Amino acid sequence: MKKSVLTRYRVMAYVTAVMLLVLSTSMVFKYGFDTGEDVTFAVSQVHGFLYIIYLIFAFDLGSKAKWPFGKLLWVLLSGTIPLVAFFVERKVTREVEPLLSGAEPAAARA
Repeated sequence: MKKSVLTRYRVMAYVTAVMLLVLSTSMVFKYGFDTGEDVTFAVSQVHGFLYIIYLIFAFDLGSKAKWPFGKLLWVLLSGTIPLVAFFVERKVTREVEPLLSGAEPAAARA
């Protein structure tokens, strides 16, 4: 597996997570303070588009890392829960980096 597969997943995980936080904030303003409806619409469209790209890159990484279906599903859904994508990205990076160097993953050694 190439390092670029992990890098593009990481970039999209961070971008998607940040956009989801921005979307959550704009929704608080829209529904809590009755302001920013146009901003919320624009941010939701951008987040939706970026989330689709995130899904493609995460699926590509998962298929190359040979993840079980449950783990792949959790990684794919992490882009829909605020703040979770940051934690999942770190965990995925720790698990996948040994695969890049050809070493055995830490979970398999234990």
